[in-house]
Amino acid sequence: MNTKLLRLAASGMLAVGTVTGMVVGDALTPAGVPHSNRAYAQDADEQINIRVYQKASPAVVSVSAGSGTGSGSIITSDGLVLTNAHVVAKASGTVSVTLADGRRLPAEVIAFGESGLDLAMLRIRNQSNLPALPIAAAGSVQVGQRAFAIGNPFGRFQGTFTVGIVSRIDRQRGLIQTDAAINPGNSGGPLLNSQGELIGVNTAIFTARQGGNIGIGFAISADRVRPFLSAVREGRASRTASSSSRQQVPNITPKPLALNGQPVAGKLGSGSLTLRADSSFFDIYTFQGRVGQRVTLEMSSREIDPVLILLNPRGKELAQDNNGGGGNSARIVATLPATGRYTVIANASQAGESGAYSLRAFAGDAAGDAAGDAAGGGIDPGPQGTMNVTIQSVLGPGASVLPSDGSLYRMTTFTGRAGQTVTITLESPDFDTYLVLVSPDGKVFKENNNANNNTTDSAITATLPRSGVYRVIVNASDRDGRGRYTLTIR
Repeated sequence: MNTKLLRLAASGMLAVGTVTGMVVGDALTPAGVPHSNRAYAQDADEQINIRVYQKASPAVVSVSAGSGTGSGSIITSDGLVLTNAHVVAKASGTVSVTLADGRRLPAEVIAFGESGLDLAMLRIRNQSNLPALPIAAAGSVQVGQRAFAIGNPFGRFQGTFTVGIVSRIDRQRGLIQTDAAINPGNSGGPLLNSQGELIGVNTAIFTARQGGNIGIGFAISADRVRPFLSAVREGRASRTASSSSRQQVPNITPKPLALNGQPVAGKLGSGSLTLRADSSFFDIYTFQGRVGQRVTLEMSSREIDPVLILLNPRGKELAQDNNGGGGNSARIVATLPATGRYTVIANASQAGESGAYSLRAFAGDAAGDAAGDAAGGGIDPGPQGTMNVTIQSVLGPGASVLPSDGSLYRMTTFTGRAGQTVTITLESPDFDTYLVLVSPDGKVFKENNNANNNTTDSAITATLPRSGVYRVIVNASDRDGRGRYTLTIR
């Protein structure tokens, strides 16, 4: 057993009979960590929060445009203010900007993003010494890093500060997904990194009739902001808002989703909610779940590329998938962490993509089943015990920590039978992976940290020695490893 596996064994991860208690997201207890060290870590986190707020908040403003309100970021000392197009699209040309120090100043709307880009630029005249936000370096944002939002939620709470992480980056569409709370009125405000630099412009949330944050927010990446700034400075930017910026987002009561009931036939299109960040359509469903219950959600379509998102009763993302069911099908398997009302978001992956879909939800008690991955990765055997599952998740905040070396890990399980051959691959563009397969008796059966000499991905191919529940441990090779990963079991 190599050094890494010795650390795993010493942590208690490989002990027999611990499968049920090893649900991902419940960190191993670092019994040897003194209380003073934990207090120091907490204090350090608080100091980062305080530093970011003190540095960035003076440059965050509230924007009033008729009956609409939003937020904005001062990006130059002479008064350029970046906000969302939809915040000021109905303004007649002049809006009101309230600075952090309480001054209320008029500002002119001078430019809008084109082709549906939800950005606008304001100009506060006759200014020369305003606080301004720096913009983060291109390509510097990573999944798992901290994210901070400052804004004016509901038009009444200027300077509100919320903290989360970068949950996902869609580089093709220039979007950053975050779980930092973003409510109506935060639109146009900054999403920040730990240095107080602007990494995105908060632009949209998944929302239902209650109108508030339900756990998933989106920001336009700073990588899309830069070309817009260049167009503004060079006089090439549009002076009129696109029609999509003027559209009202309807409120919709979530539809009920029956567990173990008939499939729901839905259709995404003009009657659905629209995610303003990328103009994709989505529907919202809810179901009542109980702690320990194991649920399977499946969304399939012949007309759209489905995306499924599951939120826990507190509105935080529990799982997300867009190809786990194979082909044009999304699939989530999760063991519910609490009793309450869960939210399911049925989304199309592309802007304007419309068409019919089918949504099904199954439920069964987790007792006697293997524990699932915190990101929805519990794995059921397919027909005749074969596996065909892909899990896309993030190794970052919320993952468990290996006390012996501080590295992060997540774990998922599958039920295999003696003589069955499985191939497990772990790929990540962000960290050096480490993959471990643990047999039903709690012993390490296979491990790998380099599929070949030219990659940091890992792979295991094995013929299973016995029938039972196997554990797959997704781990980073060192304590700094974190970010996106894809785990495939075939």
